[in-house]
Amino acid sequence: MSNNGYDLNVLGDPLETCSLSPMTGFMRSGDCRMPEGDTGRHGVCAQVTQAFLDFTKARGNDLTTPMPQYGFPGLKPGDRWCLCASRWEEALDDGVAPPVILAATHKAVTDTIPLAELKYHSL
Repeated sequence: MSNNGYDLNVLGDPLETCSLSPMTGFMRSGDCRMPEGDTGRHGVCAQVTQAFLDFTKARGNDLTTPMPQYGFPGLKPGDRWCLCASRWEEALDDGVAPPVILAATHKAVTDTIPLAELKYHSL
């Protein structure tokens, strides 16, 4: 979604930066835009927790191990990262959804995740 060239966040305002260190986003732009080709819908800006990192690793997506060949330093608790909407929902169902940064979460994730749920889990 865009408005005058800006992607919007779940609050209807221009999408804010999620993280520049580590650099996040499907396009490694620092924000959680969801361009064409982002089939994972990396639109949820979350502050990861150890419980979430353990959960996603057990699901086959290890976000803690550095992968220098891809410029990925590995995440630690407290880092902000653009998560797949479906993975965040899985974590929610398992009771380990990490807190969300609403101003940096893409509006399109509300197509599948209710805004009230995102607000309840926001920082």
